[in-house]
Amino acid sequence: MDFETKQMQKKATWKGVFIGGGIMLGVGIIVTSLVAIFFLAYIGRYYSQNKMTVKVNQLINQVKEMYLYEVDEEAMENAIYDAIFDSLGDPYAGYYTKEEFEELMQDSEGTYCGIGVAVQAEPDTGYLRVIEAYEGAPAANAGIESGDLIIAVDGEDIYGVDVDLVTSRIRGEEGTEVKITYMSGDMKITCTVTRRLVTIKTVAYEMLESNVGYIQISQFDVATVAQVNDAINDLNSQGMTSLIVDVRDNPGGRLDAVVNIVDFFVEKGDLIVYTQDKNGNRTDYKGKTDYALAVPCVVLVNGNSASASEVFAGAMQDYEIAHIMGTQSFGKGIVQSIIPLTDGTAFKITVEDYYTPYGNNIHGIGITPDTIVEFDTDAYLNEERDTQLEAAIDYLTK
Repeated sequence: MDFETKQMQKKATWKGVFIGGGIMLGVGIIVTSLVAIFFLAYIGRYYSQNKMTVKVNQLINQVKEMYLYEVDEEAMENAIYDAIFDSLGDPYAGYYTKEEFEELMQDSEGTYCGIGVAVQAEPDTGYLRVIEAYEGAPAANAGIESGDLIIAVDGEDIYGVDVDLVTSRIRGEEGTEVKITYMSGDMKITCTVTRRLVTIKTVAYEMLESNVGYIQISQFDVATVAQVNDAINDLNSQGMTSLIVDVRDNPGGRLDAVVNIVDFFVEKGDLIVYTQDKNGNRTDYKGKTDYALAVPCVVLVNGNSASASEVFAGAMQDYEIAHIMGTQSFGKGIVQSIIPLTDGTAFKITVEDYYTPYGNNIHGIGITPDTIVEFDTDAYLNEERDTQLEAAIDYLTK
């Protein structure tokens, strides 16, 4: 091999080493830069969180040192936690004390100690509308009626407060008292109600004319599934040929409960509803049973039919299992999770959108009935006629 060739090889070799070294150096610079960026981001987040913690502690210490009157430290602590969720601007998010969380969980089996009302958050007013005051329960005995607007509990205004937080404050130990302030028409009324054990019957049913079965569901909880199943079986035994399911004024409830009830009507494997979180992760809920009720069906909805009621109506409408009648539903197409904490407290936060089987998210929109039928209040008050129910019967019999 001559000198020129060796020199060329040397040049090529050095050139290769230089190029390789440049790549390694470039990669090193990039990696170092990324590490620096992540480190600075971490430091930024840490500093921001630490700054907030320092400032909160500083405020607490200053208040304790300077405030003229006694400081309720527990109330201050809970107010800080409440403020975290208030800052989200989400009426469905909130913090629960240990007592509030325990009272909230009582409702899952359909029994609780309270005053016996079903309520619906009313965005227009920021307060809670009484959807139903259960007959014979403490609230009804105290004069609270369906349609009244609860505005304060134990003297504290509840404007904009999460509905579950309010109901947890209304509930309590049996025999204790709670002061309810409400609007009945133009009258502001305050009454003291004694709490007692309330058993919620979420389903009522009967056989109407022409063998039209009628099932009214007031909310969706664990007990509702068995109650609907019993109602269907009994109506079938009486010769039911068509069915009306009434979810008017139903504020919703548990997602698992409504999925199990829709399962009575859909085929095995049919998509009932699906949810999706902020990262695009999707969860499908499908029919699991081999049995599907196959009779002509109408579902009645109105502006107070919300959340799980809309899951029910949406699936029944998408699959054309039922004809939807009434007025536009509430429009709550989001899902909340309740997260327990190690000290017995908990928080609720919106975690997912939900979609009907055909991919519709009805949040802020609602379910649009196939046939719009307004409720005639005068006919109901003067003649005890339910014009929406009459229209459903007429549709099924003709």
